[in-house]
Amino acid sequence: MAVSKDLLDQLTERRLAAEAGGGLDKVAARRERGLMTARDRLHGLFAAGTFQEFGLHAHNGAAPGATNGKAMGGDGVVTGVGYIDGRPAAAFSQDFTVAGGSLGKTHAEKICAVMDYAERAGIPVVGFNDSGGARIQEGVDSLSGYGQVFYRNVRLSGVVPQIAVIAGPCAGGAAYSPALMDFVIMLRAHAHMFICGPDVIKAVTGHSATMAEIGSAESHATVSGNIHFIAEDDADAIAIAQRLLSYLPPNNMAEPPHHLTDAVAGADDPGMNDLLPEDAKQAFDVKAVIGRLVDAGSFLEVQEGFAANLVVGFARIEGCVVGIVANQPMVKAGTLDIDASDKGARFIRTCNIFNIPLVTLVDVPGFLPGIPQERGGIIRHGAKMLFAYGASTVPKITVIMRKAYGGAYLAMCSQDMGADMVLAWPTAEIAVMGAEGAIRILHRRELEAAEAPDELAAQLAADYRRRFASPYHSAAKGFVTDVIEPAQTRLRVALALRVLLSKRETRPPKKHGNIPL
Repeated sequence: MAVSKDLLDQLTERRLAAEAGGGLDKVAARRERGLMTARDRLHGLFAAGTFQEFGLHAHNGAAPGATNGKAMGGDGVVTGVGYIDGRPAAAFSQDFTVAGGSLGKTHAEKICAVMDYAERAGIPVVGFNDSGGARIQEGVDSLSGYGQVFYRNVRLSGVVPQIAVIAGPCAGGAAYSPALMDFVIMLRAHAHMFICGPDVIKAVTGHSATMAEIGSAESHATVSGNIHFIAEDDADAIAIAQRLLSYLPPNNMAEPPHHLTDAVAGADDPGMNDLLPEDAKQAFDVKAVIGRLVDAGSFLEVQEGFAANLVVGFARIEGCVVGIVANQPMVKAGTLDIDASDKGARFIRTCNIFNIPLVTLVDVPGFLPGIPQERGGIIRHGAKMLFAYGASTVPKITVIMRKAYGGAYLAMCSQDMGADMVLAWPTAEIAVMGAEGAIRILHRRELEAAEAPDELAAQLAADYRRRFASPYHSAAKGFVTDVIEPAQTRLRVALALRVLLSKRETRPPKKHGNIPL
């Protein structure tokens, strides 16, 4: 039986009404302000013509498409699946033009349905958060809805990549869904995220606070560490999400999207020999090393503005996807502190989940000393780095460039913490502590009695470095695989990665380890 024109017209009318969200006037107003609508974001994320929508005609049980006489197109959220760079993904996008994007029972059910689909299909989830919060009119149903979303965030954690985009307001309990996802991208303007806003803080504590201090992208990127990327606008946020997914597999059972050639075509890079300053105490920018180590233009830094004494990010080396973890001597001398330990441990565990090899670049004088660090729990936080590396079963390659002292040497993936290959430059120093500190302990009386203590200290320090801290000393004991010229680093790492891509490592059966949170 042919479908009648009336039925086709009704279908078109219903579809257009649902796609209009909260109304064409509200859609036009958003676009005039330079903001994308919920649908614009999904159409920008997915390749043209590939988006398949879920629940277009869903409503909350009242008259179809209306609540309290107000239009409720799609119940305030657009969900579905599509293709990004030829690979499938799922997404949801909250529609602020519909009741402020508030979350109610049906709204939550739509998000949960697309997340369940992503779990079954083994594909990533991207969520655009732009909501005024819980739909007060629905009472406890809205709270239950948040609980169902959070539960699925946890179910999908470690199974498929989850990326949150904070594209508008994200306040109160709503902020916990992004916090449970793998990566958070936040618009620099037009977006804020907090548990308690300035008014609540003032009423409860008496302290005045601004939105810039507690809820802005800048504060979350540099102080709290709650987000991973700042986007300049919607289009930039979409581009970051797309680039991020280009390094991630669709799920934890798949390999990352390597772009491998038949053979490693790398060669020595003499320019790498010139990156370290002659003075071993002088700082240098580790990003210069990363830039020469990885394929040109491939480095995507994660949490660039937070705990800058540790640099982490994704890249490719001869086409192989890797996670880079590197001390940054330009900031706090490259020491590991509370924030850097949290940042590093989280990134390491993310790479391990998604089968991404780890390349660690070491120039670490130790953990940051000080009363605030000790009272803040540097022991517990530093242990996260040790736990993360020790629990990781992906290929792990460590390059020791200069200092590698004490417990921080271990925390930066020494052989004892599971590194499959440890390469050291001739400038490397591997020891319990620096030479100057060691001789003050070992030769205190000699230095006190010496006529020229400074000259004697320099002589003793040089002898200590040669006998106990040189890379050859560690190599002789089997802690270093090889001492190499810096110029050979890219080639040696690339070759090691190719061999280790077939690495298989099993661990004792258990639910999970008990990381020191």
